[in-house]
Amino acid sequence: MTLTTGEADEILSTRFAPWARELGPAVEAVGERRAVLRLPWSDRLAREGGGLSGQALTAGADTATVIAVSAARGGFVPMTTVRQSTSFQRAVTGADVLIEAALTKLGRRMAFADVPLTGAASGALAAQATTVCALLG
Repeated sequence: MTLTTGEADEILSTRFAPWARELGPAVEAVGERRAVLRLPWSDRLAREGGGLSGQALTAGADTATVIAVSAARGGFVPMTTVRQSTSFQRAVTGADVLIEAALTKLGRRMAFADVPLTGAASGALAAQATTVCALLG
């Protein structure tokens, strides 16, 4: 029931708000209950001191979760984030971030995901998110 990366990219381009698309996320891989997105480095997304902003990382984790749920369901279904918690562990400077959302539970009405965010160049954990989504359709 999983999606192709092309189908997942189509969800990114048609189902997300323009500001979320402007972050530039790209689907690297999708599986039955997971999705890996690349959040490209941009000086526009950097905070004072040069680290990628927490807002961009949090939005990336949320976006990856939507793609993982869509992959598990075989296509996009309307959903809304109920809860998201992100722990920031180290700054990412001058490098892309890989965001892997792995569903830990997928029910009829709720989905739960663990989402590590790592520096693409270093492989070091930058943040860890957990996300809960209510499935609306």
